[in-house]
Amino acid sequence: MILGQLCAETLKLEYISRIIQPLTILGPQNLDIRGLAYDSRQVQPGFLFVALRGLHQNGAQYVDEAIRRGAVAIVTEGNGWTRRDITHIRVEDARRAMAEIACAFYNHPARHLQLIGITGTNGKSTTSFLCRDMLKADGRTPGLLGTIRYEIGERQIPASRTTPEAPDIQRMLDGMVRAGCRSAVMEVSSHGLDQKRTWGMDLDVGVFTNLTQDHLDYHKTMEAYFAAKTLLFRALGQAEKQATACINLDDPWGQQLAYTGGLTAQVLGFGTHPGAAVRAEDVVVNGEGCAFGLISPWGNADVRLSLLGRHNVSNALAAIAACGALGVPLKTMLDVLAAMPAVPGRLEPVPNKRGLTIFVDYAHTDDALTNVLHTLRELTRGKLITVFGCGGNRDKTKRPKMGAVVARLSDRAIVTSDNPRNEDPAEIIAQVVAGFGTTQNFETEVDREKAIGKALALARPGDVVLIAGKGHENYQEFANTIVPFDDREMVARLLKKA
Repeated sequence: MILGQLCAETLKLEYISRIIQPLTILGPQNLDIRGLAYDSRQVQPGFLFVALRGLHQNGAQYVDEAIRRGAVAIVTEGNGWTRRDITHIRVEDARRAMAEIACAFYNHPARHLQLIGITGTNGKSTTSFLCRDMLKADGRTPGLLGTIRYEIGERQIPASRTTPEAPDIQRMLDGMVRAGCRSAVMEVSSHGLDQKRTWGMDLDVGVFTNLTQDHLDYHKTMEAYFAAKTLLFRALGQAEKQATACINLDDPWGQQLAYTGGLTAQVLGFGTHPGAAVRAEDVVVNGEGCAFGLISPWGNADVRLSLLGRHNVSNALAAIAACGALGVPLKTMLDVLAAMPAVPGRLEPVPNKRGLTIFVDYAHTDDALTNVLHTLRELTRGKLITVFGCGGNRDKTKRPKMGAVVARLSDRAIVTSDNPRNEDPAEIIAQVVAGFGTTQNFETEVDREKAIGKALALARPGDVVLIAGKGHENYQEFANTIVPFDDREMVARLLKKA
């Protein structure tokens, strides 16, 4: 990800200071600002550098480096400035200021796009791909920002994070406008909302998929996690657009948001809940996908969904609600649902010549594993074998819960490493194994390649193998190093060797 960029146009520092309403400003103000950076290594001459306060580091310690690289103005939350040749802007909230500056630099590109923002614990990527394809089928030339990749016109860029920092978001949205996009779909993470990365953006539609335990290493409590998610919806309808909040009424947190959230935007509920305006009835799930009767403001219909799993019915309803709110014709949406290919790393089948049924999925919460394993159980004639682990430096309390789900819903499990990061992989595995209790249907293997190999060796025709946790990712992250690792490629390589 490019952290410092030449902006779409230069802006006068005087204009910037009016936008962000600083606490104090010292130094020259009649300056042309050529770019914006929050990483001192990316500063170029004429840039404004924003010193962000992070969890482990304070950007203020890199101010001198930013100046050496050519920064002409600095934004910080701290005082004690002594340089008179470099402009110092002191603000109450550097992240909010950076977002406001970034929107201005790129001429508020969200105003020139029909923009859907999707948040929730699970289902964001699948819902975003469904929305993208519906918008594309209706000729609205969508861009995409999400966990799997960024799409800007014809360009596809591997995603570095679900929701980038504000300058990166605005630069890419501006790129979409310049590439002729008329719409865009973006996943919005709780971290991104809490850190104001989407501050100042005027969305047409916000989507709430669900909320289950995740990221408590950051948010600490479910209430704080939920509060971060609600920020997206409290901002809807506060600017120029008439916005719609599409909310999953099958989720208790969604009900709380819809019924007691005090939202300005129009609320459009979806789900199987009787109060949902976009509702599925008579749901049938099988090995070919799903079918259900749709009740919606735009007409009723019989829906054929090519994606596997009851959870994908919810994702389909979310996409129908979001794109229907933007005026995409119902028939266009139904055609997309019937022909939708698997989303990368989301119950993605791995073709093979051994007659084995193998899926790779991104599931890395107990709720996501429950959904996926319930789906695969309905397809399994023999044994259901699961390979999974838990990421390091993330919420530790979900690890035994994930183990308990796999113990209950799998016939055999191999607990292995995911992205251990700075933690001891064996210790992570031990915490997962605690959730298995007295169940003995598992083994442990720290090496992920060997764990996948063991699962493939166990599998027979009629069995189903699930490799969970990393999905679309093509790397494995250890302490101070990242190595190439793609579950799909690893399966193909191991089967070829067998």
